[in-house]
Amino acid sequence: MQLSGHSAIISGGASGLGRATAALLASRGMRVLIADLQEDAGRATAEEIGCQFMRCDVTQAGDVEAAVQAANALAPLRVAVSCAGIAPAARTLGKQGPHALELFQRVININLVGSFNLARLAAAAMAQQPPLEDGERGVIVNTASVAAFDGQIGQVAYAASKAGIAGMTLPLARDLSRDGIRVMTIAPGIFETPMLMGMPAEVQTALGQMVPFPQRLGRPEEYAALVESILTNRMLNGEVIRLDGAIRMQPK
Repeated sequence: MQLSGHSAIISGGASGLGRATAALLASRGMRVLIADLQEDAGRATAEEIGCQFMRCDVTQAGDVEAAVQAANALAPLRVAVSCAGIAPAARTLGKQGPHALELFQRVININLVGSFNLARLAAAAMAQQPPLEDGERGVIVNTASVAAFDGQIGQVAYAASKAGIAGMTLPLARDLSRDGIRVMTIAPGIFETPMLMGMPAEVQTALGQMVPFPQRLGRPEEYAALVESILTNRMLNGEVIRLDGAIRMQPK
């Protein structure tokens, strides 16, 4: 896909992986819309990298529909990247009792349902676009995690949500194949996200040393680079790519 002249919507684009992706796609000539709940950070990011911002709760159909329409008004919508998510920690049975059901439901709703919500509505807009080479009309990139496969103690809700994202990759790709829309998922390892960067330096170093090679935290720009590779290679479809330096997470 030639990126210039088309638009992209990125949920969770105000920070971390989404921000890096928004910056890269904008630099490639795409019209980018950041859909995020972080209004201050979203507006600041949009101004800095030259894109648009729209407040959006990915769990709300109306919010996402409005954001998709806004992105499609900038230029033909061809790309949707889901980076919005939360990662609270809680054991199934902790010192205070069973895992709160409301917390489990909230994680699933934001991470998994939110990703599907954007995918379904973005696909509806992409399906209306004129076909490009090979009949391609658009690409959806979702974000899972190595926790989908190596969930640690305290990650039951997060791991379940990310496993759901990984699990819907192939059926989404098959569903949307007749419309010329590809679907891929990236499963990052330990990356320099705002949550991790708030930890003490020694903790960050220790986490980075868990990675076989390179022995460091992943950089958001490396996630963004993989998104670009997915967009420009039409044979990438219906698959989950681990982006993790060969790490396999231990129980804790």
